Amino acid sequence: MRIVLVGPPGAGKGTQAVRLAEKLGVPHISTGDLFRANISRQTELGKLAKSYMDAGNLVPDEVTIAMAKDRMEQPDAENGFLLDGFPRNVSQAEALDQLLESEGITLDAVLDLEVPEDEVVKRIAGRRICRNDSSHVFHVTYSPPKQEGVCDVCGGELYQRDDDTEETVRKRLEVYHTQTEPIIDYYKAQGLVVTISSLGPVDEITQRALEALKREKAENK
Repeated sequence: MRIVLVGPPGAGKGTQAVRLAEKLGVPHISTGDLFRANISRQTELGKLAKSYMDAGNLVPDEVTIAMAKDRMEQPDAENGFLLDGFPRNVSQAEALDQLLESEGITLDAVLDLEVPEDEVVKRIAGRRICRNDSSHVFHVTYSPPKQEGVCDVCGGELYQRDDDTEETVRKRLEVYHTQTEPIIDYYKAQGLVVTISSLGPVDEITQRALEALKREKAENK
């Protein structure tokens, strides 16, 4: 299957993308991974993207699209892929359509992870990271440390990242509503959007998504 995954920050896209890609047997293609891979390999696209990032500017759509095109043309993506973080706006969605059309293929579904805004704020603003090791992540509500402010693993200090504060999260949501959310209407016009709730245990959300995608595939046969 060829799937685009969308949803607001804090909807659990990264977690679900990895799980769904594995279950479906397709590569998980995320914008962040594309940038990191191209920059670390010092490809021409990577150098170009880094020049914009170093200058504090957004990477232009055409660079992101070229990276995605290169990745989707790899052998492991021949029978499908799951796109996470791309397209990020309507112009990227239009460019993706043109790209796929030129290859004689189409998207099978756009999976929209729905979560209430207050829940997004609660999920992200409650995160606490260990200063010694950023892979040690806790949550004041969902997975609190045994001792407040102290990492269970190494005893390091737990802190809230600047981009995890409620004010910052609400700004990120504004950007999502303005720039990314319009692609849902764009794809709805093509009959591709499958919306599921992103509330509940991770396993349940994965199963919910797989069942919704299975129904979508059966209906479009």
